Amino acid sequence: MAEYKHGSMDVTEQEATYKSFVRLMVIGYVCSAVLVILGAIFL
Repeated sequence: MAEYKHGSMDVTEQEATYKSFVRLMVIGYVCSAVLVILGAIFL
């Protein structure tokens, strides 16, 4: 997103970027939650 200029991306491209970003966030949260649960079990 370094070369982002205002209005240079169309809406569908912005939406795809946003959705992939949200997917990464969700995956990160799930992984950290699993790690916390496993740590609580084993420690």
